[in-house]
Amino acid sequence: MDTEEDDYDDSEEYSDDDDMSWKVRRAAAKCLESIITTRHDMLDDFYRDLSPSLISRFKEREENVKSDIFHAYIALLKNTRSIEISQDPDSMEQIPSHVSNLMEQIPSIIKAIYPLMKEKSMKTRQDCFLLLRELLNAVPGALGPHLNSIVPGIHFSLSDKNSTSNMKIEALSFMSSLLQAHQPYVFAPYIPVMVPLVITAVFDPFYKIATEGLIVLQQLVQVIRPLDNGAISSNMFDITTVANQVYSATLQKLKTTDADQEVKERAIACMGQIIANMGDILQPQLDTCLPIFLERLKNEITRLSCVKSLTLIAGSPLRIDLTPILNEVMPALGTFLRKNQRALKLHSLDLLNKLADNYPLDIFGPPLLQTAISEIQPLISDSDLHVAQYSLILLTTTARKHPKALVGIHDLFLPAVLQLLRSPLLQGSALICTHDLFQSLVQTNLPGLDYHSLLKKLMEPVIAPSSAASDQLHKQAYHSLAKCVAALTQQCPNEAIPLATQLLQDLQKPSLIPDSQLVFSLLAIGEIGRHFSLSTIPALPQTIIECFSAGSEDVKAAASHALGAIAVGSLDTFLPLILNEIEAQPRRQYLLLHSLKEVISSLSVTPNGLSQLLPSVPSIWEQLFKHCECPEEGSRNVVAECLGKLVLVNPEELLPRLQEALKSESPLMRTVVVSAVKFTISDQPQQIDLLLKQNIGKFLFLLRDPEPSVRRVALVAFNSAVHNKPSLVRDLLPTLLPWLYSETKVKNELIREVEMGPFKHTVDDGLDIRKAAFECMYTLLEQGLERVDVMQFLDHVQAGLCDHYDIKMLTYLMTARLAVVCPDAVILRLDQFIQQLRDTCTHKVKANSVKQEYEKQDELKRSALRAVWALSKIPKAEKNQQLTDFLKSIKESPELSKIYEYVQKDSLSNNMDFSMDES
Repeated sequence: MDTEEDDYDDSEEYSDDDDMSWKVRRAAAKCLESIITTRHDMLDDFYRDLSPSLISRFKEREENVKSDIFHAYIALLKNTRSIEISQDPDSMEQIPSHVSNLMEQIPSIIKAIYPLMKEKSMKTRQDCFLLLRELLNAVPGALGPHLNSIVPGIHFSLSDKNSTSNMKIEALSFMSSLLQAHQPYVFAPYIPVMVPLVITAVFDPFYKIATEGLIVLQQLVQVIRPLDNGAISSNMFDITTVANQVYSATLQKLKTTDADQEVKERAIACMGQIIANMGDILQPQLDTCLPIFLERLKNEITRLSCVKSLTLIAGSPLRIDLTPILNEVMPALGTFLRKNQRALKLHSLDLLNKLADNYPLDIFGPPLLQTAISEIQPLISDSDLHVAQYSLILLTTTARKHPKALVGIHDLFLPAVLQLLRSPLLQGSALICTHDLFQSLVQTNLPGLDYHSLLKKLMEPVIAPSSAASDQLHKQAYHSLAKCVAALTQQCPNEAIPLATQLLQDLQKPSLIPDSQLVFSLLAIGEIGRHFSLSTIPALPQTIIECFSAGSEDVKAAASHALGAIAVGSLDTFLPLILNEIEAQPRRQYLLLHSLKEVISSLSVTPNGLSQLLPSVPSIWEQLFKHCECPEEGSRNVVAECLGKLVLVNPEELLPRLQEALKSESPLMRTVVVSAVKFTISDQPQQIDLLLKQNIGKFLFLLRDPEPSVRRVALVAFNSAVHNKPSLVRDLLPTLLPWLYSETKVKNELIREVEMGPFKHTVDDGLDIRKAAFECMYTLLEQGLERVDVMQFLDHVQAGLCDHYDIKMLTYLMTARLAVVCPDAVILRLDQFIQQLRDTCTHKVKANSVKQEYEKQDELKRSALRAVWALSKIPKAEKNQQLTDFLKSIKESPELSKIYEYVQKDSLSNNMDFSMDES
């Protein structure tokens, strides 16, 4: 076939009028693109058999056919990219075969594209850049060895007088991707060519080209003078000359006041990058440039861009001298913290933090920083934890570097911090920031910020004379306050034992102390004991264990947590005690197992903790296995979690032992063992990935277990693997998927009738298994469907649309997601989808039904209409008659049209929020 096509190419008499075979070739290219787009599972075959043929046809002489061939190849690269994104980026497994095949074919691709990048046809050149950019997305850094073939093509498109604006923008956009995807040193020989080329684009009269040129110039600056370890040899160019070139060009754009808004913003960003990376070379020019930044900072339109650029400069390791403008910058930033613009607040806080961290602000006196600190109080709130976190970081930096700035004003922000500690939403990094703040404050030795003053403020909400204040505290608040109290003792270690002893006295008179105070005392003792050995307090463990008999469940849980936490700080003393108590106290077994879980969870996440825990592993393992078959499901779940986390301590020895337990005849034992692997998967570090991958199949093959409860936990473990470490199960999917699909079906043998007085009630024991199966399918959908037959997958999704309420809700979500992920496959089944969604929306609840039935039906309608909205957004979906008719009937129904309108607005607002977060 290739020979025959070559004859066409070589024929001088070739003419569209005489030969219409180009139509066949074009149809073939479009057909191949459709196959590539829909058959993710055949990617290896495509690269082996199809890719070389497509590359050989890049020389096609008919422009439209050539473009379709390019787009077929781009579709292939997009599929490769989507698969790589779905894989764990930190995975240590070898390069997939399709990627290695692609890498081998890159020289052939470049050789085929090289002459096309200088063709007269704009369409062909744009397709070349599109393909190369997609190639970079699929295999970042792959074009480094081929720059000598690519740079001339970029140069041609940017310098050719006949190039259209779109052509230049495409070339610059590709150049931007190229610079981001490679190490700086590979560009060293090309800097003298690239800089003048980009500067010319910066001065293009069309603002879009100028904007794109400034974006590329900013990236080029990072390549010319990287501030990390990627330094490049400047033997091939004079860095001072180049620095002055880019500075002069950018300064000219920066000074222009009548430029487009986008150009102004990009000029500010570019100049910020130039000063951050080359400020030491351009020291004399800073006197000209910095006042312009100050001017732009005072302009409402450009202030955000200016704050971002100054943040870049302030964080530069070159320590650029900003003192000439700081006197005016700091008060301006303080006023920005009052504005409603969230992004401006966040970037202003970030800039203030970098200035406080890197510059000697004390030379201006405390008032300079105080002007900003005094504006922080309203920002420390759980209504926006991200802003609150940045505020806490700034206060911490100020306390460490400029404590004098806090004199007399700590009462402005400390009440807000204490109020934040009461919030049920405070957790994660924001909570860690509060610990850091209290540790920094207590180090300042300022009046009102000493250890005893801060401790009193932290404990006041709990030990207030009126119990009403403590009753209002959420459970999470006790944990937050306890952690902050422990943070204070870390900075004042001599106070740790006395404070723990004082709190213990409260525990020894439980009848006189409110439950809320008992909970706090237990949690605080636990957090202190996590960092200090409390083994010198003899009555401590027994007093905590006695709290297991308290009437309050909250006190019991706090006691369990505290016992585990103090064992972390004194393992040799308290771990044997916990293990003995588990054996001796069957009634307290559940709480004691939670204490053991706290020990394992805390120590298994750090190398130092692992080394401490290792000697105790045999005794813990033995104790846990004794309780794998205990009758209480809650205890079994805790045992499973403990086993799963314990495997991380010594995986080479413990994973095979866990695997051996799969042979047990007890369904309870098999359930616990498979559940344990779920916790190993979700928490495990990279080192045992390879070992897990070799053994995971043995655990997941319990999807065929005769016991339904075992199959359900196997599905949950499968779901965890797909979600957290898809690389572990990718090769097993052909085996596991049929078993997964079989669990989505309604099984009559698991349905039974229960007599409840005069009524008979149907119970479906298979519902939980089906829900677990559909949840697993949904996770597969989120992780990518590269090894999944999409049409078969759709069969089971459509079956779920007619199932139980919970499963319907899941499948509506899946339908909406499928419409985005694989629209081509969904459009083939659109009639069936619409019919099933229509049935839900038109279903009438019986007149004598209870209120919950009406509420459920309303929720089903909302979810179904969300799926309809997603389906209607598929390209060409409007041509489907069933969908058109259904949308028309929705508009004619007052009830459905109201819901559909709400769904549309909700979807659009969510998309807007997402795009704002991205920006």
